[in-house]
Amino acid sequence: MKNTEINIRDPFVLVEDGTYYMYGTRAATCWGAADGFDCYVSKDMEDWDGPFEVFHKPEDFWADRNCWAPEVHKYQGFYYMFATFKDSSVHGGTAILKSESPLGPFVMYSDCQITPKDWECIDGTFYVSPDGTPYMVFVHEWVQISDGSICAVELSRDLKEAVSEPVTLFHASEAVGWVQTITNKNRPGLHYVTDGPYLYRTGGGRLIMLWSSFGKEGYTEALAYSDNGDITGKWTQDDRLLFLKDGGHGMIFESISGELYLTLHTPNEHLKEHPVFYRLIEEEDTLRVAELS
Repeated sequence: MKNTEINIRDPFVLVEDGTYYMYGTRAATCWGAADGFDCYVSKDMEDWDGPFEVFHKPEDFWADRNCWAPEVHKYQGFYYMFATFKDSSVHGGTAILKSESPLGPFVMYSDCQITPKDWECIDGTFYVSPDGTPYMVFVHEWVQISDGSICAVELSRDLKEAVSEPVTLFHASEAVGWVQTITNKNRPGLHYVTDGPYLYRTGGGRLIMLWSSFGKEGYTEALAYSDNGDITGKWTQDDRLLFLKDGGHGMIFESISGELYLTLHTPNEHLKEHPVFYRLIEEEDTLRVAELS
């Protein structure tokens, strides 16, 4: 199948042994009860095989609602899936699953969610500092705090649990050059959204965070920069959006031929969203999309 035939949100691509493995949120069950995650496989980013189910909720699973934003990272010889689960009775958050293969099966590895159990959290991603310290970077949701934030927590070296208190890196409202508030009929007031953090280090050592919110033309892909090249730095927002119109929750990967790519979902509309791929150019210690149609 082609990219446009794959109805997923939050695409994430792992490249291994000349093969692209693409994971994402099943769009059809995104906003209700869901039972797992799939993977699509390609050799050229054009034609894809699948879906292959890589995780299916067991009957006694701890979360009964949403399954969101799976990311798969290879670490110390195993494949770790960072995935968000929501429950109708407790706060949702990001858990870590483990497999010996990028095609699974993935099984629960952490004890439920890694993110704080009294916080409403989503979209955990993996980051390893220059000194080898592993972290989960994640979203503290606007639905709980109104001004959504990006946070980080240190993980144990085996990725089994959090070993620090969470630290807030920035709030969505700090992107004053472009961010727009949203309204919700079920939650009075104005709110700022944070979605989908992803970390990338430039050749010059600058640490960049991709993240999504809403701008004047809809869902967006934004850039933030750490002032010390690590997760512990002070974060500043770029007024220039990487992708500004109706697409987001992206990540970066290197193609088999060595080129840098951005993938994200667009449009941000239920049952119409699909993954797209844009070549990225790294210049002046930042990123830009090579060509947008």
